[in-house]
Amino acid sequence: MRWTLKPKPEPSKVEELKKALQVDDIVATLLLQRGIDTYDAAKTFFRPSFDELHDPYLMKDMDKAVARIEKAIEAGENIMVYGDYDVDGTTSVALMSSYLKTRTDAVATYIPDRYDEGYGVSYKGIDFADDNDISLIIALDCGVKAIDKVAYAKEKGVDFIICDHHRPGAEIPDAVAVLDPKRDDCDYPFKELCGCGVGFKLITALASRQGQTVEDLTEYLDLVATAIGADIVPIVDENRALAYMGLHIINTNPRPGMKAIIAEVKKDILTITDVVFIIAPRINAAGRMKHGNHAVTLLTETDFNLAAKYAVDIDDFNTDRRETDKRITQEALVQIEENNEQEGFTTVVYDESWHKGVIGIVASRLIETYYRPTLVFTKSGDKLAASARSVSGFDVYNALEACSEHIEQFGGHKYAAGLTLLPENYEAFKAKFESVVKQTIDPKLLTRELKIDLDIELGEINDKLMRILKQFAPFGPGNMSPTFMSQNLKDTGWGKCVGEDDKHLRLTVTQSFNDKIVCIGFGLGDKIDIIKSKRPFSAAYAIDENHWNGNVSLQLKLKDIKA
Repeated sequence: MRWTLKPKPEPSKVEELKKALQVDDIVATLLLQRGIDTYDAAKTFFRPSFDELHDPYLMKDMDKAVARIEKAIEAGENIMVYGDYDVDGTTSVALMSSYLKTRTDAVATYIPDRYDEGYGVSYKGIDFADDNDISLIIALDCGVKAIDKVAYAKEKGVDFIICDHHRPGAEIPDAVAVLDPKRDDCDYPFKELCGCGVGFKLITALASRQGQTVEDLTEYLDLVATAIGADIVPIVDENRALAYMGLHIINTNPRPGMKAIIAEVKKDILTITDVVFIIAPRINAAGRMKHGNHAVTLLTETDFNLAAKYAVDIDDFNTDRRETDKRITQEALVQIEENNEQEGFTTVVYDESWHKGVIGIVASRLIETYYRPTLVFTKSGDKLAASARSVSGFDVYNALEACSEHIEQFGGHKYAAGLTLLPENYEAFKAKFESVVKQTIDPKLLTRELKIDLDIELGEINDKLMRILKQFAPFGPGNMSPTFMSQNLKDTGWGKCVGEDDKHLRLTVTQSFNDKIVCIGFGLGDKIDIIKSKRPFSAAYAIDENHWNGNVSLQLKLKDIKA
């Protein structure tokens, strides 16, 4: 792991912000590193509010989308809310359908089957709409590349409104409206909304026509915050405000489905990290192991007792998912070794029996062992389907684009994508992908980077600093939880390996004899020799709280140590 210390801001700016906010060097520096350089910017950062949300009508085609939906409601047309089967898609469908049902009864929901239909808008979904006299489809978290599908729907007299956040292709579908802040011709000031975020902007615009403001729509923000966390979009600007307020709803007045999930995990106060690692995997498990409809049913249920039953089912799906992805990960690691591919620039593995629902998770797991762009393939009908995951700093979407002659269909983001190809093209694609990555990746990106905000002394760590650091949340891309380092540390003599197979490290460190603090290093058991050497070492860590028997004490959550 390579440690990278972030540049320090100019001392004069640190002093200026310290005086304006009455804070210390550490807090002023952390804020400046995040682009917060004035009292007003800090106030906005620490107290996100509805004032930071942009006018939804700044998004291209928003007026067209609102006009078409209002026309459908007035005429009693049947409306289908269509979304992807992941967390962003199912929360988007839950949000949009819940809102529309306050305006009309003629609302149906549709989640494509991961195995039968695959990602995005499907012909089967359009045929379902046509067969059921549905004249308007609102597609969320997908559709911006569905040129042929939208044209097919138009031939059948079915209109489309697309709410997407993925990168468009060269051509935009011929829909009534295409809401996507990443469109080149869209002047919306914030480009990093998730799909559910785009959906929320649409219901905000619709509600404004009824004399409502965004403050009348807070009941939907638990869904938006969950999608923001799960889709790993930058938690800055509008996303920070939406995540902050959505977390408040999750912790005070969540919808019955959310409440039922939280009850299953028995945690009182949830952070965005809890949303990512506790709520999101359960919602995702429905589409991975069974069908995304289960997630939508849970998230739209208004009766808590029914929601609680659905939550138990979702939890069972998640247990199955964990067991399945663990097994497939082991099989993939064996395949890499058998093929002598440990030293390549990429990981590309395939087995026709692997469960399509977990290949994205398996790709992420493989990166933990072989840190490089990774694709995991399985059989899907008469084609092969893959999930792609990348390493920090490398755009896997662009790499796939360079291999497009071997690909049937692909889409996604810089760090995560999906694709399909014909079986006979697999080996040629695998060779081309390895070649493209080898030629374009900076070799240093193949070593995991640990970005460190500040080098500090142990004596600077105290309860006041911890209270302020908590207010930096919610954390995520663009505003990661601060990582610190301290040098010339020594173990007080009680350091040891703990946990199953001695995987973890627990020690008490000192820098001067007056400063002692407990450290826990998960997965760092193999570093025991460094602390046992009796020589000084450096540690990279997050400042954390340890809750035990009603007592709260500060501790360091180690990320790495070096001699």
